[in-house]
Amino acid sequence: MKRISIIIPCYNEQEAIPLFMEEAGRVCGGLTEYEFEWIFVDDGSKDGTLSLLKEYAKRDRRVKYLSFSRNFGKEAAIYAGLEHARGDYTAIMDADLQDPPRLLPEMIEALESGEYDSAATRRVDRRGEPPIRSFFARMFYRLIRHISDIDIVDGARDYRLMNRKMKDAIVSMTEYNRFSKGIFGWVGFRTKWIPFENVERVAGETKWSFWKLLIYSIEGIVAFTTVPLTIAAYLGLIFCVVAFFMVLVVIGKTLMFGDPVGGWPSLACIILFVGGIQLLCAGIVGKYLAKIYLEVKRRPIYLVAEENLDRDHESDRKGRQSSENTSVSEEEADKAAAEWDG
Repeated sequence: MKRISIIIPCYNEQEAIPLFMEEAGRVCGGLTEYEFEWIFVDDGSKDGTLSLLKEYAKRDRRVKYLSFSRNFGKEAAIYAGLEHARGDYTAIMDADLQDPPRLLPEMIEALESGEYDSAATRRVDRRGEPPIRSFFARMFYRLIRHISDIDIVDGARDYRLMNRKMKDAIVSMTEYNRFSKGIFGWVGFRTKWIPFENVERVAGETKWSFWKLLIYSIEGIVAFTTVPLTIAAYLGLIFCVVAFFMVLVVIGKTLMFGDPVGGWPSLACIILFVGGIQLLCAGIVGKYLAKIYLEVKRRPIYLVAEENLDRDHESDRKGRQSSENTSVSEEEADKAAAEWDG
């Protein structure tokens, strides 16, 4: 019997979890040919989310939970769930039911056909969202598709089902600054897209404000393309060329007509404008340097304060890590032997 691991990132979802368990349990209850495990990742919730998860875990041994020492963000929660998932297939779902569990049978069917490694979902509309938020979301998807090498489908959700091969590929990417939608596209693999109409959350309030989404979008752009750096370089080159020709005009005007150099107001505006461009370019470079700074410190992506994972989870995960370390050691040994032979 194949096992399906379902990862549910949670942050202050005390009201939504019972509704999620009811709906998801109903759908999964009809899939009797599969074994399920529920991995809830509590991202430092301040309400009763963790206590509720403990109650569910007492009643159902399939319910597992990880509780972070603080709020590390949804990206860290997704990675933690993927790292500890041991199913043949792994799904990522939100607890607020904006990711409809009813799509799960269709996603499983796609993977069982053998034609796909992943079944992902995308929203065909954004009903219930503020218009300004929907507009900027569409602009972001168009922009990142044009300036990066990854293909992020408009309306793509984190809600997807993937096989172990794809899941392990994602887990192998241990970067600290994570943008899952970009990572899913970067690793590739054959993906079937399943469209659905937008569903509003069943309880609680969204944790994503407009400014948080804007910052998240900027992080995604910086993580997967260097085009902003190229634009900054081109701007610098253009202003150098313009300044050179302006100097020639001023010199020529002075030599031919003897006119003094005037136009202090226009000169002040030009200085302010060029200064703003310089600060913008410095900020772009600084953003990339900050990314490097955070990566080289090699801090853990998350820290676990409490969990109820059994020993099978840990032995499976350590076994995979051990095999990876062993293969690396063998490669290093072969390389060392070749150097000695040489």
